[in-house]
Amino acid sequence: MNRLTEIFAFSEAFPLIFTQAAFWIFFGVVYLGFVLIYRETRIRTTYLFMVSLFFYYKTSGLFVLLLLFTTISNFLLGKAIFREKRALVKNAWLSISVILNLFFLFYFKYADFLIDALNDLLGTKLVVTNVLSLWGNALLNSDYFRVDTIILPIGISFFTFQTITYCVDIYRKKLEPINSMIDYGFFISFFPHLVAGPIVRAAEFIPQIERPTLVKRAEFNWASFLILKGLIKKMIFADFIAMHFLDKVFDAPSMFNGFTNLMALFGYSLQIYGDFSGYTDIAIGLALLMGFHLPLNFNSPYKALNCGEFWKRWHISLSSFLRDYLYIPLGGNKTGSYASILITGLILTGVALASGSLVVTLAMAFVVFTFLALSSYFDTVHRYLIMNINLMLTMLIGGLWHGASWKFVIWGGLNGLGIVFYKYWKNISPWEKSNSYLAVFWKITLTFSFITFTRLFFRGESMEHIASWYNQVSNNMGWDEAIRVLIEYKGVFLVMLLGYITHWLPNQLKSRIFESYSESPLLIKAGAFVFVALICYQAYSASFQPFIYFQF
Repeated sequence: MNRLTEIFAFSEAFPLIFTQAAFWIFFGVVYLGFVLIYRETRIRTTYLFMVSLFFYYKTSGLFVLLLLFTTISNFLLGKAIFREKRALVKNAWLSISVILNLFFLFYFKYADFLIDALNDLLGTKLVVTNVLSLWGNALLNSDYFRVDTIILPIGISFFTFQTITYCVDIYRKKLEPINSMIDYGFFISFFPHLVAGPIVRAAEFIPQIERPTLVKRAEFNWASFLILKGLIKKMIFADFIAMHFLDKVFDAPSMFNGFTNLMALFGYSLQIYGDFSGYTDIAIGLALLMGFHLPLNFNSPYKALNCGEFWKRWHISLSSFLRDYLYIPLGGNKTGSYASILITGLILTGVALASGSLVVTLAMAFVVFTFLALSSYFDTVHRYLIMNINLMLTMLIGGLWHGASWKFVIWGGLNGLGIVFYKYWKNISPWEKSNSYLAVFWKITLTFSFITFTRLFFRGESMEHIASWYNQVSNNMGWDEAIRVLIEYKGVFLVMLLGYITHWLPNQLKSRIFESYSESPLLIKAGAFVFVALICYQAYSASFQPFIYFQF
């Protein structure tokens, strides 16, 4: 009985994670059932929907009720938007959908951040209270739930964005609503991508629900290859270097010299790529084994020649979402909007209040009024403002999406500045139009270095940790100890080197590797899986390494 409870009950200590043996046992059982019923489309969809709800319950406990509420409410709102012919009422239904989805996202993800910001700005002493926990305790007549902490549901950003795309696309007449709530629930909760993406759009996924399942040999080969790649990226390149090097350094940067801190930062770029792209590779592969195609989410991002290209290669589903549902509605690079003016005003006001300095406030006001005056007389200045304000707002909001902290806002802002700077740098750069190996090497190196150094604001635990890192790199580089550090952590650095080499391999060579895998006998494929599993087991430790993007 206790064993059954462990299997079916939620446990924070043992969630269903791709790197856990329990998940692969779970998937094996699920896939066996899937093989038996996949020919009946309706039964298949219902089965996978129920499996996905169980998966999310095992991962997030009672937050599965939030997922169900989101599913039901947006299903009904989508139908209301589609049926309504009156523009005003149609807009109202869409507004309700967007506000409802963003309310839950802001409540769970940003309540602490907003309360802390208000306390800093106004000198108040407001405290966070978990209203849902209060209701739960009142209902149960107990104090079971903590009320002083708001727990972030895993993957809330991903399924919230999916619900938004569904209702917005219906409003834009790009999509008709789904007739079946089961089908819609399956679209929202499909377990491979539920907790950490990629973000799947309704127009891409929903037509697949109605088609019979068909997994061709080529698709099976690609799916299994993706799973192999994902496991190597996640468990060897990401987890190994994190457990044996990165976590030690970033937990106490002042205890290590500048060289060690610098190597840790470059290691972190590999870790976050291996972690997230490894996860999405596995997710895409698992979905493909069941006949469903998920969108590409990474395309060798560290091969990017500039910052703009990097964001077209990194977390592609998020970048395209922000472009289509934020940047373009704000006006894109053609026009401004009331929303962009309002958001800009709020950001500038917040910065002014946070500074607490009259000089800073007056300086900001002077700069703003100068640009506004110049833009009213000069079309070039006006176009400059329009092109870059909306871009900066998108990147700032994208940064805040990654975490409820000012350091994420700074990280987003730095990446936005990188894109803006490149727009003008490319016009004067002597390397821009050159395709020589030296020019390409220079552009990749410059872009990768910039992206890596901005990641310090992403990885640093606090602004104090970030300042400590900069202090060590600036004042205590320790070049004389570099050889000792390289020898002491030789295993980690060898894995890092291997990870970057495999990432920068030419696409033609990567294609040939896959072709060799595809053409190999089934026994060889099975042997590859056993070999990778053994390596992963050797590289893994008892320390639990969650997916970085669970927090988003």
